[in-house]
Amino acid sequence: MPFMSGVVGWFTNVLALQMTFYPLEYRGISLFRFKNQPWGFFGWQGIIPTKAEKMARKTVKLMTTKLFNIKEIFARLDPDTFGSVMEQGVLLLMDSIINEVMELYMPNVWRGLPQKVRDEVVLVADMECPKFLAAFMADMQAHTEEILDIEEMTVKACVENKKLLNLMFQECGEQEFAFIRRSGLYLGFLFGVFQMGIWFCYTEPWLLPVCGFIVGWLTNYIALKIIFRPLNKRKVCCFELQGLFLKRQNDVAETFARINCVELLHTRAMWESILTGRLRGNFTAMLRAHTLLFTNNLLGGMKPIINAAMGAEKFGEMKETIAQKVVEKLPTVIDQSYAYTTEALGMEETIKTRMQNLTSAEFEAVLHPAFEEDEITLIIVGGILGMVVGFLQILLMFLD
Repeated sequence: MPFMSGVVGWFTNVLALQMTFYPLEYRGISLFRFKNQPWGFFGWQGIIPTKAEKMARKTVKLMTTKLFNIKEIFARLDPDTFGSVMEQGVLLLMDSIINEVMELYMPNVWRGLPQKVRDEVVLVADMECPKFLAAFMADMQAHTEEILDIEEMTVKACVENKKLLNLMFQECGEQEFAFIRRSGLYLGFLFGVFQMGIWFCYTEPWLLPVCGFIVGWLTNYIALKIIFRPLNKRKVCCFELQGLFLKRQNDVAETFARINCVELLHTRAMWESILTGRLRGNFTAMLRAHTLLFTNNLLGGMKPIINAAMGAEKFGEMKETIAQKVVEKLPTVIDQSYAYTTEALGMEETIKTRMQNLTSAEFEAVLHPAFEEDEITLIIVGGILGMVVGFLQILLMFLD
């Protein structure tokens, strides 16, 4: 009986953990289901995938309140260096756009211009481009929170790809989850000894599912408590006690920072959010303003020719077209800034270092949301699974 109880404890813990993370989408009969709850009428969805949006928001709030300030992070970029890194790509882009727009608005005049005048445009572009990029980046730094919504970016990524949130919790809590699986066997065996003592005195069949429920419930409950409690170090005789997860703060901080910066907070994702996210209108307006200024400086020497050829109103329309094309085509060259931006921002090192310096209570909030959101559900599931095994034991007894 202790061995069977140990197997029940191990099995219920393993299955309860699987049900925490999987399946990623609801599986079952969708006749009835509470909103944002993992269970339904004959169906289930992993607890974390079910609460992906809510948990992602909790994680982002932890990061943006305790680990980094996005404006402070972006301030690490040097506008002049950014301009230097992007200069070649933007010059080629502007050359292509200006040729295209000139052919559209004043093809005969543009083709008839002496080569010397065209070369002057290239020379001015070479001089003005670094200034344009540096000023543009400085403006972005001054208004970072108005063009980049880190919360929206992260939550959207986690909801669209629920594997990301699972990956973060699974890797950060790898050792703790292994402990939960093992503890089910050890604690189940221990409870089985008591169950065997009761069985010698009282052999009613209903005792098996009841004991199965208790074993499944208690093994999950005790395992979760050992992981997160006590919160702060306590000395008991010669032993120093603290939650298993909390003891690994330095290691978990390193893993948490790596996963977030590789999967969620990387440079490409930030630029995609800036270019296509909720605040893209603010970014577009900012880029347009700087592009109009750049175009005006670029074509300033040709202004008399252009005004004579098309008039001031048409010239203004042409500059707007150039600005619009820059907005449309910037994504094709922005990747040239990724390597410098990633290095300059130093997100991974910042998150790791600051997480290592969190208090135990603040640090607990990293992994615990995976359980506290539905901790009672996880414990009850363990109990129900244990009870089911108890009923199977009764069936085997009758078959014998």
